[in-house]
Amino acid sequence: MSMQDVLEQIRSLLKKKKRGRISAISREIPQEMLKKQNSKQENEAQSSPGQRAQGQGSEARNSVGQNSVGQNFGGQSIGAQNTEGHNAVAPEAVEQSPVRQEQNKAARSGKSNTAVQSTGWNPETRSAEQNTASGSAESNTAAQSTGQNAVEQNTESQNGIERAKDNMTEYRGGNVMRVIPVYNMMVLPHSYIYFQVQSFKNIAGQEIRQDDHVLLAVLKEDSFNTKDLRKEEFHSVAVEGSVTEISGDGYVVVRTGQRVKILELAQKEGEPLLLETAPLSDIEDLDREDSERKLKEIKAELKTLVDRFRAGSIMQTMIDQYGSIQEVACILSPWLSLKNEERYQVLKEDRLSVRTKMLEQILYEYVEVTKVTSDARNQQQEDYQKLYKEQALQKQIDYLQKELDEMHPEKVSDLRKLELKIEESGMNEIAKKEASKILNRLKNEGTNGQEAGMLYDYMDFVTGLSWKKEEQKSIDLDEAEKILSEDHFGLKKVKERMIQQIAVMNLKKQQSGSILLFVGAPGTGKTSIGKSIAKALGRKYVRVSLGGVRDEADIRGHRRTYLGAMPGRIMDGIHKAGVSNPVMVLDEVDKLSSSYNGDPAAALLEVLDPEQNNTFTDHYMNVPYDLSDVLFICTANTTDSIPAPLLNRMEVIQYQGYTPREKFEIGKRHLMKKALKNVGLQPENVELSDEALESIISDYTREGGVRGLKKRLDTLCRIAAVHLVRGKGEKITVGKEDLQEYLDMNPLHHREVEEKGRAGVVTGLAWTAVGGEILFIETLATKGEGKLTITGQLGNVMKESAQIAISLVKSMFPEKASFFKENDLHIHVPDGATPKDGPSAGVTLTVALSSLVTGQAVCPQIAMTGEVSLEGKVNPIGGLPEKLMAAERAGVKTVLIPKANVDDLRDVPEEVKDKLEIRPVENVDEALSICGIEKGKDTPTEEKSEE
Repeated sequence: MSMQDVLEQIRSLLKKKKRGRISAISREIPQEMLKKQNSKQENEAQSSPGQRAQGQGSEARNSVGQNSVGQNFGGQSIGAQNTEGHNAVAPEAVEQSPVRQEQNKAARSGKSNTAVQSTGWNPETRSAEQNTASGSAESNTAAQSTGQNAVEQNTESQNGIERAKDNMTEYRGGNVMRVIPVYNMMVLPHSYIYFQVQSFKNIAGQEIRQDDHVLLAVLKEDSFNTKDLRKEEFHSVAVEGSVTEISGDGYVVVRTGQRVKILELAQKEGEPLLLETAPLSDIEDLDREDSERKLKEIKAELKTLVDRFRAGSIMQTMIDQYGSIQEVACILSPWLSLKNEERYQVLKEDRLSVRTKMLEQILYEYVEVTKVTSDARNQQQEDYQKLYKEQALQKQIDYLQKELDEMHPEKVSDLRKLELKIEESGMNEIAKKEASKILNRLKNEGTNGQEAGMLYDYMDFVTGLSWKKEEQKSIDLDEAEKILSEDHFGLKKVKERMIQQIAVMNLKKQQSGSILLFVGAPGTGKTSIGKSIAKALGRKYVRVSLGGVRDEADIRGHRRTYLGAMPGRIMDGIHKAGVSNPVMVLDEVDKLSSSYNGDPAAALLEVLDPEQNNTFTDHYMNVPYDLSDVLFICTANTTDSIPAPLLNRMEVIQYQGYTPREKFEIGKRHLMKKALKNVGLQPENVELSDEALESIISDYTREGGVRGLKKRLDTLCRIAAVHLVRGKGEKITVGKEDLQEYLDMNPLHHREVEEKGRAGVVTGLAWTAVGGEILFIETLATKGEGKLTITGQLGNVMKESAQIAISLVKSMFPEKASFFKENDLHIHVPDGATPKDGPSAGVTLTVALSSLVTGQAVCPQIAMTGEVSLEGKVNPIGGLPEKLMAAERAGVKTVLIPKANVDDLRDVPEEVKDKLEIRPVENVDEALSICGIEKGKDTPTEEKSEE
């Protein structure tokens, strides 16, 4: 047999779960049975040869081998096997006495003893001598086996059998026998079959007696109902048998006789199942010498096999008792991996030579499969023992190492520290598995290995992260509001939003809400308020600068395959914070740019998405990390350069520029104190008057924030430090008149409105990254052919606005058509060095051209903003708070705004609104009316002042 065939047999044994109607029941034969068998042998040794011949059915069943209780045969416990249904006992071995040997020879030659193998096995045809022999065998068995006397003769059941046979008058010419249905069992002639007593009774349908003759009929399909069987459910060939012994230990031994053919079946209610049969003869074509030789070879193979197991010598003695290959196959039946149909084909075969060859193949396959299975089991046991031993030793090592570490913590090795960190860090299973793998590589690599440095850096970074969930603490809203106001004046909208965030976190006991994006001019406190938020929340603060980042690896990290690989800025910030829930400020997200290395803004999509960032995977770490507890705050000066998908993930909070009054309070309360502290001075060393501070804000800075103001105050403090060190005095006083000397600079030239206006010149409002600003739209007409010139570095949007304004003015003043044909128009927006663009200058250009065409001057103290359409409607614009603050700063008195922007006035400081007259307009006609331009009226171009 090939090794492949052996493996296939192993797979079949492992997968196949036989559920036979006839199977083994108890894998152990009790010691008491052996004692009774030995007692029988002693008694029989003293009996006459005739008595031994008459009682050979009982004698032949006894064997020394049956004393092997619970031994392993072929890797299984030999004895019997429990399954539901019909039960048979498969013994370990059967001793073959000299009488039985003679019987087997007679059986092979067709001259079997009548008491054992009479044709038909019909009790009615037995002679008186046979009955006497049978009775002698019964009495001998009862005397030798303890417990046999408990089996009494059931006269009522026997009468039932007789009545059933009397009713079968139509079955003439055959023998009528009681049926024992069997399934998935090797049933062969001239062998021994073992059953469990109770199961045998259930199948037989009555009490059983020793020397009862039965018919072992093979079922085609497994059936739980043995009372209502039909002839079609049986295979056509069966085997006759005789009950040779009923043991007190619960076993029934059946000695099989010749094969028979099933003719008819009869069964009545309350009576046993009977079959009419006809004898079948074997074709004697077997070479006896060859058969004996092959039997010896099979026995030798089995002896070699059982030598692997415990009590192998006893089992070898059992094997010596086997008298034929058929007996061997029947004994090993429960362990043969055969289907019911395959077993029946052996029984069906008429030629002894073919049947013997089939059994040889089956037995050799069994031996080979059992050898391989045994080897595999032994190897598995060795592997288990090795594994258990290794685990036990490892536990001892860990215990001793732990004791040593506690006794000498200073001597703990770096690798051991990393191992302890892995256990204590609270990593998720994926991260722990990866870290353990890298640690094992580091151990194998050694401290001087080529990759040791890279592996150690990785382990140090991963174990240095905080993997545990931080417990969410309740935060007092009043206390948080107080902390937010300590370092920042104003910013009412931002503070209200953070109080809302804290309230939600108190209720849910976890991080919740949107990613915040603070947008505003430089120096308005977008980044610094992050520290106050972290302080109010009781969390760590970490800042990650993203300005100028062009490589995606700066966000996601570099893969460890590259030399000098490092984690991304996000995970590096988490590592520096030392906790899993810091407040992380991503500064200048509008300054990100893409390159051939990827788009970092796209990498931020996962980081800033609450639905995805709980499994963020840095390329360097290569394991997921939960960022859902991190409070992300992004900052930007403008949203124009932020990609739409990224902007959509964030909640935008606009920072308005500070008013002069707010700057004054910030400078006095916070900036001056910080400036003195930075140079080591006390408040009494510098005296700065309020007028001087106001002059610094208005004349020496031009910004929406307070960064320039801080620089000027730092300069004054450094000058005071020089005076103090040189001994010129411990205090300097700074007044408004001293600013130019101390700051060493001239006051900045602010663009302010003029007192008198000129036709064609109108004051407009603009938004810049540093706040609002005023600008003047200048128009000029010269003799020409109607050409249009636009200067002042205007963008495409403003150029289109100028075209719309010209068309609109032409339609509003049809009587001035000749003016546009005879003159060239020049539109200029100073200063020319500053690029300008945006959809908010349409109404200003329209009013300026209308002023030029009609010659009616517009008051310079009237400023305006808004876009226009060809229908003359004024459309809404953005940046209104900054524009109004710029108008107030430049001395503007009246501001025209689109009516659709009225709701934006709630974001404008009250002090600004109090100083301005804000006039919402819905169309250009309203704007012209407020500016004093009347249709159909020409006014000489001259200067006009506001009364």
